[in-house]
Amino acid sequence: MSLVADHVRRLDANIDRISLVPLTLHEQELEDHGFDGQSAQPGISATDALSSPRVGELVRIAKSLSSNSTSKSTLSSLRIQSLLIQSGLTGEQPSFHELAGRSQYETEIEWLVVGKATVQTYGLLMNTFLDQIIPLSDDIWYWDDVLGSYWSSALYTVQTSPVRMWGWSWDIYAESLERFDRLRKLRKASSADEIDDAGIGPYGSDSEQEQNQDQDTGKDHAQAQDQSSNAGHRSPLRDSLSTQWRQFYSIVRASIAERTITDLRRRVVSRVGIGRAEARRKQHDLRKLRESAATGLGILMGEGLNFGTTEDGNSGHEGKRLLERSVALMDVILRQTRVLDIDVSEYEDKVFAGVDEDPELSMRAEDSLLESERPAVLARRILKILQDGLPGYTKNITRVARENGRPSRLVRFWLPAVVLLVSSSTILRVLSNRREDIINWIRDLGTTTRDFWFNWVVGPIRKIIRTIRHDSTSEIAIMSRDSLKADRDSLERMVVEFSTDRPDIAVGTSSITENQIAEIRAKVKEGDVTPVLKAYERDLRQPFVGAVKGDLVRSLLIQVQKTKVDLEVAISGIDALLKSQELVFGFVGLTPGILEVSVGLFQYLRNVLWSRQGLRRGQKSRRTTRVLRKIDKILSDATPSPGNVISYKDYGLLLSEVHVLRRLAHDVLPSEVEKEFIEDADELAELRGINSHMRALDRIRWAYAEWLGTKA
Repeated sequence: MSLVADHVRRLDANIDRISLVPLTLHEQELEDHGFDGQSAQPGISATDALSSPRVGELVRIAKSLSSNSTSKSTLSSLRIQSLLIQSGLTGEQPSFHELAGRSQYETEIEWLVVGKATVQTYGLLMNTFLDQIIPLSDDIWYWDDVLGSYWSSALYTVQTSPVRMWGWSWDIYAESLERFDRLRKLRKASSADEIDDAGIGPYGSDSEQEQNQDQDTGKDHAQAQDQSSNAGHRSPLRDSLSTQWRQFYSIVRASIAERTITDLRRRVVSRVGIGRAEARRKQHDLRKLRESAATGLGILMGEGLNFGTTEDGNSGHEGKRLLERSVALMDVILRQTRVLDIDVSEYEDKVFAGVDEDPELSMRAEDSLLESERPAVLARRILKILQDGLPGYTKNITRVARENGRPSRLVRFWLPAVVLLVSSSTILRVLSNRREDIINWIRDLGTTTRDFWFNWVVGPIRKIIRTIRHDSTSEIAIMSRDSLKADRDSLERMVVEFSTDRPDIAVGTSSITENQIAEIRAKVKEGDVTPVLKAYERDLRQPFVGAVKGDLVRSLLIQVQKTKVDLEVAISGIDALLKSQELVFGFVGLTPGILEVSVGLFQYLRNVLWSRQGLRRGQKSRRTTRVLRKIDKILSDATPSPGNVISYKDYGLLLSEVHVLRRLAHDVLPSEVEKEFIEDADELAELRGINSHMRALDRIRWAYAEWLGTKA
């Protein structure tokens, strides 16, 4: 909520408080509040007075003008005008008998409508002043930057050189055209001899022009005579056009020569000096305008609608007089703020003198006005302020700010635009020569992006989905599914056949039974090939004999098969481990693509959302620090009155900065802390002594340093 919104709501509550007659529509409600049900006029009951259509319409309009009727604190100017016109107070003045016959209830409700309209107009005017002061400060900072360095001044001079050239050319053209028209009118009115006898110059009858331009007149007249004597062979129309063109050309040259002499002082100064002088002049005008607007805002806030806290029997009468004085104050402020050639003290004197001498105040015209006529007079004046005063002020201030504010974007950026336009052919030529390379770069970028997406994002996701669904094509394996079983059966057959062929080595007897074979099979499945190892150990004693006549080679080959089976068992264990972690490996395969995409997307979202939010918060904290610095500077440079109260100009500047401070703090302070901040900001915005303002500013600095970015 802004500074103006809080102030308007407090004033609206004061308007309701000072009303003498309770706004009720039923006699029972009047009895509940202690009234006897009779109005001030005998024979008219309160119920009859308050139940009339006229009073009901006024009550509805009063509710519409209340600050609690809408989410916004102040209504628009058109809305206030519409409600005032609907109330009938701004129409034709009623007759004396109609005014005398009105009930006191109707008159009091009319005062209520006018009071609420005054409060809304007051808030609208405050918003207008604040909206004007803040941009003016920004433009003044711009001129500070221009005057801060030589290069900034030189850049501004180059940027505005076409504007100055156009203005100079237009002045020459307008002056030459005016002189030519005067000369043509004079020659049509009298002959050349009569002009010489009368002593009138070709550019007018002023003595100063005659002295300055007598030689040019003689030359023009002589040229006209020579042209008329030598033009016998030409047509009159062609001779007339040629003569007029030569006269106009000579007038243009004379105007340029005179303007050159007039601008001799400016020619002594450099072009950059001329630009700096222009910047200083515009900055001075903007400062005068800001001081006037700030003084008007300070007077309006300090003197307007200052109801106080009295609740005695005369509070209603004094409140009505205060409404009239406040409306007169707003009218005078709007008229005086348009003038820029007065200082602050003279501005204040004229404002207060204009209010004291205002002819429409009831204290000066109460003998000629009835009590029931005063609300209509005040309503018509409010309507006039809304229709003429406020739009005229806004138009005038906008014109002055536009003339003296920062140049338009066209003026500031025409130079880089021209450079870009001039170099556009070169840029297009470079792009045309590298067209194939650029197309290949774009195509390669698209292909790489597409392959990355399908190979490293879409492909791994599909594999994970197949793994979750136990798809046969998704199993991870480093050996075939039935390889171990076949090799193990082969080893079993080899050992059984060896034991059958050599039972003496396998079981120590000449024959082998089925039970012994089954036992050997079971041991082979567990990896025990003892019969083969016994034969291998026996033949190893005599390797050559065993290799030729014994079983050394056979046992060795069986052990090779055994080694192969052991290797496949180990590999099958690894294969089982891989199968158990198949989903993990799928996510690992997805990690590079998803990681890069996710990190990139996260960084982008963080930059868009969190980083920008943090950046905005940091920027607002820095702006808050600058606003606090400006408030401190305003209070330090303020010129106190004899009562150590801040001046109206400094008070207006202080209000504008407090208004900005509250808007910035709303975005950085928590809701529970913001309530306390508003109390301190309201104390800072009150018209008090400078020491009180400094204490409030120091409290804001150390109490909210955590959020405002200031050092406690």
